[in-house]
Amino acid sequence: WQTENGVLLPSLQSALPFLDLHGTPRLEFHQSVFDELREKLLERVSAIALEGKVEERYKKLEDLLEKSFSLVKMPSIQPVVMCVMKHLPKVPEKKLKLVMADKDLYKACAVEVKRQIWQDNQALFGDEVSPLLKQYILEKENILFSNDISVLHNFFSPSPKTRRQGEVVQKLTQMIGKNVKLYDMVLQFLRTLFLRTRNVHYCTLRAELLMSLHDLEISEICTVDPCHKFTWCLDACIREKFVDNKRARELQGFLDGVKKGQEQVLGDLSMILCDPFAINTLALSTIRHLQDLVGQDTLPRESPDLLLLLRMLSLGQGAWDMIDSQVFKEPKMEAELITKFLPMLMSFVVDDHTFNVDQKLPSEEKGPIPYPSTIPEAFTKFLQENRIACEIGLYYILHITKQRNKNAFLRLLPALVETFSDLAFSDIFLHLLTGNLTLLGDEFSLEEFCTSLFDGFFLTACSRKENVHRHVLRLLLHLHHKVAPAKLESLQKALEPTKQSGEAVKELYNQLTEKLELRKPSPAEATETPSMELPLPTVPTPASR
Repeated sequence: WQTENGVLLPSLQSALPFLDLHGTPRLEFHQSVFDELREKLLERVSAIALEGKVEERYKKLEDLLEKSFSLVKMPSIQPVVMCVMKHLPKVPEKKLKLVMADKDLYKACAVEVKRQIWQDNQALFGDEVSPLLKQYILEKENILFSNDISVLHNFFSPSPKTRRQGEVVQKLTQMIGKNVKLYDMVLQFLRTLFLRTRNVHYCTLRAELLMSLHDLEISEICTVDPCHKFTWCLDACIREKFVDNKRARELQGFLDGVKKGQEQVLGDLSMILCDPFAINTLALSTIRHLQDLVGQDTLPRESPDLLLLLRMLSLGQGAWDMIDSQVFKEPKMEAELITKFLPMLMSFVVDDHTFNVDQKLPSEEKGPIPYPSTIPEAFTKFLQENRIACEIGLYYILHITKQRNKNAFLRLLPALVETFSDLAFSDIFLHLLTGNLTLLGDEFSLEEFCTSLFDGFFLTACSRKENVHRHVLRLLLHLHHKVAPAKLESLQKALEPTKQSGEAVKELYNQLTEKLELRKPSPAEATETPSMELPLPTVPTPASR
């Protein structure tokens, strides 16, 4: 039996006793020969998939699959069967169904085979994608609530290319491959989730996924996605954090080029523009343009570049409404935004300039000119009723905070208590604001500043919005040593978590309490301190000698 079923090589028969002398079992020998042959067969299968005419090579592989598939559950043969299936562009339907029905086989097969299963089975594909999308949202939220508060490293610091290297984007890119049907399914998932949750991070993923496929030069998908060139151009702007004139014209060309009957593409373009990274770039560019217009004595309505930025902001901010209503047309821009609100912001810039000039002039009898402390009622009204005005207003406040302009910040802060759909209490704004406030760290020792910031703004929403509670605690963890002790004590009481508070709030509050405990002097130190100071006046000085 051994002779009949062994390796039929005449030269081998005389060599086998040597193995016996070394105590090597025949099983081990046959196993190593088997492994070697399997490796050779796997190499051969991969080679067949690349050689000869297309029909011939696939015919060979199909024949091989037919012969070997019955052994697919044998662990030793399974890799060969899987390798044959991996190299077949179209695995027979019957075989795919058998693989799909068996959990272990499904798990073992290559992503190339899974793609063929997924494209006709949306529910199964959804089960694979869903945990990745949850992980992506969680990662974004973790960055926004990170305990590291910094102006230099914030949510918007990583470049688009760095972000696309993230685990989720890479996995999704691999799962999609060159399959347009799977790409469309993922986009459909993202649209549905965005509609259901209003979470703008799904818009970021929409753009990142397209650009990840662009990086890999997968033209099969990029050429059929009508947003590809627009997203590519916008991606370059996001990288620079500014929309320059040349790119502005390109972006305008794409928007103006939406033909009649193709308006549905506006839904996708609005989702690309709703990405927080795009909104951030557009808003920063708008603030920069407004400052330039002040220097040029030009009104906002006379700047085509500024009007285009507003048009794109408006399209991005209207993404949810457009996809929800399925009415694909650009939202109408309110004239008052351009004729009243933006000139009002420019007047704030002028106020700062005139105040700074006044400070440098020699003071006369009438005394120093105070900084304007009132804000026009219209400004507050715009922030409450107009979404675009609110977004630009918030970015202007971030801008003055970054410039350490305490006067302007305290002047405009009251307007933030009530804003359009509570945008001033959104995670992205509070993440950026807390980062910028670290530049005003020294002001936290002043009662007036702390009362305006905490009592006048943060604490108005802490009890009803847990995210605000978390951001205030993040800020205090970072700056508690700058705050006056009495104020710190009252804040500690005000920020104490309730029974309804989530774990994250309780954890942050405990961290803050621990830090404050460490700062308190121990009772022994407190009693010793005065006794050390008593003899100081009697120490003889060089002069008294």
